[in-house]
Amino acid sequence: MHGRQTYLFVFILLASLTTAAAQKLEATPRLAVVSAFAPELEALLAETDVQEKHVVHGRTFTVGKLAGNDVVLFLSGVSMVNATMTTQLALDTFEISGVLFSGIAGGVNPNLSVGDVTVPARWGQYQEGFFARATLSGWDYGWHSAPYGNYGMMVPQNAQVTSAAGEPDAVEPRFWFPVDGAMLATARRAAQNVSLTQCTPENICLGGEPKVVVGGSGVSGSTFVDNARYRSWVWNTFGAQALDMETAAVAHVAYVNEIPYLAFRSLSDLAGGGPGENELSTFFELASSNSAALVMEFLTLWAAQ
Repeated sequence: MHGRQTYLFVFILLASLTTAAAQKLEATPRLAVVSAFAPELEALLAETDVQEKHVVHGRTFTVGKLAGNDVVLFLSGVSMVNATMTTQLALDTFEISGVLFSGIAGGVNPNLSVGDVTVPARWGQYQEGFFARATLSGWDYGWHSAPYGNYGMMVPQNAQVTSAAGEPDAVEPRFWFPVDGAMLATARRAAQNVSLTQCTPENICLGGEPKVVVGGSGVSGSTFVDNARYRSWVWNTFGAQALDMETAAVAHVAYVNEIPYLAFRSLSDLAGGGPGENELSTFFELASSNSAALVMEFLTLWAAQ
């Protein structure tokens, strides 16, 4: 092969590879059901009628039926970066009709307790920000604004967002990413019927019966929080029910792609607000189970609509 024939062959090969890479694995619309790490997803996988498993870029995507819904379940991995990457990968690989996140979180609202399940109406990236310059007269913000105040040198900022509906490369400053209204309404109905767990398998029990709180705000950032003072600031500043390391990243991806999303987060600890050691190691399984129980109730109602 020489000259033009070689160039034509290479062009056809590259075009075919590009087309193959752009094709989704299947055309069935599915709800993406996501958790950050394995214990959070196990209860939902156990209830899934598994049809097939796909491994894409090292991540396993389980396709099947769950509570009457066509679903694809997968782990996001812990952290904002992992959650962003795997959510977009799922949207590029499958026909996703909506995204549900199920998992644990740190409690921020002082009126909530370990084991409670939160379903916030909006999520924000509260650790998107800058570190201010210290001067003799206080913090110098330079050209930055401080719409949410500051925690010492840390000054939260809006995320810079593009969207499929906007002009190319047009950036929108945005802090809050609202969840889907229809999904939130269904979660309110699901909360009326769900049964939550109060004791661990080791018979370590919560101080009271866990409850579901639908509405309010949640925040996500790149750090694990176990600090009472910082927790108090997050509550006073953002009114957050809970904080975690993934949900707002998923919300950002869903917003850009115009995909409905909702997150269920059960409190495994109080982000440093408890009276003793962090409660995560004791109650993460119980919290994961409570989140999954509400997701199952939600999915049953969602399939019946």
